[in-house]
Amino acid sequence: MKHLLLSTVLGTLVATTSLTQQAQAETPADQLIVGFNMNNVLTMDPAAITGSDAVQILNNVYDTIVRLDPDTKKLTPSLAERWEIAPDNRSVTFYLDPDATFASGNPITAEDVRFSLSRPIELTLAQSTWLVSRGYSPENIGEMFEVVDDKTFRLHLPQPDDPRLIMMVLTINGPGSILDSKLVAEHDDGDNGTAWLTNNSAGSGAFTIGQWRANEFVILNQNADYWGGAPAMSRVLMRHLPESQTQRLALEQGDLDIGYSLAAPDLTALETNEDITVETVPSAGFYYLAVSMEDERFANPKVREALRYLIDYDGINTAIMPYFGVERQRPISSGAFGVLPDLEYTLDVDKAKALLAEAGYPDGFDTTIRVISTQEFLDSATAIQGTLAQAGINAEIITGGGGQIYGAMRERNFELLVGRGGGGQLPHPDSNLRALIYNPDNSQEAGLTNYQGWRTSFMDEGLNEMIEAALVEPDAEKQAKLYQDIQEEMEAAVPSIQPFSERVVTAAYQDDVDGIIVDPWVARFEDVVKNR
Repeated sequence: MKHLLLSTVLGTLVATTSLTQQAQAETPADQLIVGFNMNNVLTMDPAAITGSDAVQILNNVYDTIVRLDPDTKKLTPSLAERWEIAPDNRSVTFYLDPDATFASGNPITAEDVRFSLSRPIELTLAQSTWLVSRGYSPENIGEMFEVVDDKTFRLHLPQPDDPRLIMMVLTINGPGSILDSKLVAEHDDGDNGTAWLTNNSAGSGAFTIGQWRANEFVILNQNADYWGGAPAMSRVLMRHLPESQTQRLALEQGDLDIGYSLAAPDLTALETNEDITVETVPSAGFYYLAVSMEDERFANPKVREALRYLIDYDGINTAIMPYFGVERQRPISSGAFGVLPDLEYTLDVDKAKALLAEAGYPDGFDTTIRVISTQEFLDSATAIQGTLAQAGINAEIITGGGGQIYGAMRERNFELLVGRGGGGQLPHPDSNLRALIYNPDNSQEAGLTNYQGWRTSFMDEGLNEMIEAALVEPDAEKQAKLYQDIQEEMEAAVPSIQPFSERVVTAAYQDDVDGIIVDPWVARFEDVVKNR
């Protein structure tokens, strides 16, 4: 088998991490060996990363002002030991921990925070989208990001918004990563440190970047002077192991401590291994059936309602979705505040037939279902194809890659589509509603491809107004009630996207490793220990 890592690098790190070598009983007690997929990791610059895999790395290297608790998803202190939201909800004042320092030894100041939040926006890099979508721009950040004093930073909101939602954005490494501005300045070649940050780190986290090789590995070195307390692991080796069977073999042989990207058959096999723990936790987004309301058949709410009763929710989630999803029918994440209990739609062909007859389609019709070729998507689409047929809807499955399938959705050139998405990285209802329901302009010229409401040609002005009002309601109890009202109104409106499963993520790890956080958006290794 091909060596996955360069022996000259790994020889100084751990003697037995190549899968071509003789299997060992366990990895070194002070080093963590992680397997995951690095295909989407293109840089170590927090402002330019894309996807959760890069976030999973940088969570260990950069601290944010505040964090989300991995279990409760509540906002908790990090670099800011406390904060105050203004009575008018138009600013948040953060008070930095006086003991917080960067790995360089430089103290963390409000100027570092201002620099870090401004940099992605000034350079128009990928991670700027999070704050730009909330109204921040190169023209207003000088006013919006205020350095009150050395340890006090005030974030102003450029438009009516929920400050808690903005704070949740700042928990994400990327838009919220705080950089050592002095260290970056030392490596600024007129590019605001972009070239240097591609391969190096300027953070305050429990680890620093030792070495990174694209699609090979990342080595994280312990920050022994970490202001939050030195981590137990002296090093973390994160290996690019895209093949699930390779990760499974490495776990079974003891060459790998954690596997983050395993397929269902390998996870099922590992469940029987008494030395391996398999853990599944909620993540972001939904698996869903979407319709295009450009098609007059699906513009009819009776037809859309009929589709609700032509999905075998229990069967799909029992047979297809283990390790990928759990049954969910409301388009708001189960961990968000204000969420109502899930709906109880079931496969009911007779009810669906009656609704189709009311809509003028007593004999059903022919249509197509687009779906990417990945197994859980294709299996779900095939199951839905079968239940649609029971009501006379004959759906031809069209498969393709993500660009083809979701590209057709962005172009509004589809009929039915089995997909995944819908926000949820932030435990706030607005994160889901903006992605799935909100559509401020349904015209073709608007081209609002980031809104899945627009992609499916669903627009409900009443729901739009309710979503906007709920976002800016300052009273927490009233706001939660508004979001509950929205959920009830959505049920009556029959939106164009019907979730059937809420996404989960699964990891497998050695049973003697504690402190593992499975969700890549909040995963950190600073509390990992080995009981050996």
